[in-house]
Amino acid sequence: MSVGKGKHPEPSPLLPPTMLNPSVGTANPSASLAALWGYILPALNHIARSPTNDLEKAPAVDISYRMGIHTATYNYFTAQAATTVANCREKQMARGADLYMHLDKYFMDLVRELHLGAPEDDSTLIQYLIPCFKRYAICAHSINRLLNYVNRHYVKRAVDEDKGWLTLSDMFHAMVRSIQEGSGREEILEKLQKKRMQEIKKWGYRDGGSPQQLVRAELCAEAASPLDRVVTLEALALRRFRTEFVEPLLASPRMKKRRGGVRSVTKHQMNPIEGRLVRAVRSVLEVQGVDEVTRRGLASDLDEMLRAVGVDGTHPFRKKLKSLAKDPHDDQ
Repeated sequence: MSVGKGKHPEPSPLLPPTMLNPSVGTANPSASLAALWGYILPALNHIARSPTNDLEKAPAVDISYRMGIHTATYNYFTAQAATTVANCREKQMARGADLYMHLDKYFMDLVRELHLGAPEDDSTLIQYLIPCFKRYAICAHSINRLLNYVNRHYVKRAVDEDKGWLTLSDMFHAMVRSIQEGSGREEILEKLQKKRMQEIKKWGYRDGGSPQQLVRAELCAEAASPLDRVVTLEALALRRFRTEFVEPLLASPRMKKRRGGVRSVTKHQMNPIEGRLVRAVRSVLEVQGVDEVTRRGLASDLDEMLRAVGVDGTHPFRKKLKSLAKDPHDDQ
């Protein structure tokens, strides 16, 4: 593409080369968890750790390698399907759980690395955090597609067994007063479905929204769930970004004790020390001279990041960001 005189071409995104299918020789990558993990780990690292400045597309994995991972995962999960052992189903579930836990730990370690790489200066934290999350979210989506058989085989079954982000016990606890004695099965099921939709609507979905909006809102709800709930791999990654990166940034620093072990501060109890992310917003977005478009854009990006990783919209910091992101002309 030609460039006009005096103009500089926009830099092209830095894209690592497509990762090819590694040779495994005669080894069977589905023979054990160690073999399967050793086979898929290079692809995970290529997607998540390759140097790139492209925030729209994850590093590519060759189609033959993707198919190899899909086949190896399928074979690993179904290795016991033909047996007639009484506890065959429990063995299959164990196989799904072990890989799922490996992936959870992988995301945890990855996010902790990203957290350790954050600048110590509050004034540059936001400029690091937003592109860092965008890159991470793209990678999480790519890994979710790469290992979608884990969602289909293990996560779906766990949800069917009431181990997902919203359990029957959660819904019954919230609805116990609305279910009257003698209520029929259909009536109870309808109430449960309405309760589930109420929870999803807390994450931005509205009646009549598109299927994509529904999926996105439920992904946020999954990411907001406790660590013991089984969620899709994309939500698993986003949840770890919340627990290992966002929540430490939002948390107030621990107050030091005096030598005698007595907490030194009444004034800190009256005015708690703010977390790093709150201080960063104050130092960058709430100072005079910041361009209004930049302020609204950064505040909106931060708010969307918090929603994506499962920080509730009622959180005071999200309310602050919404206020900063709002166009003052909208009220006129």
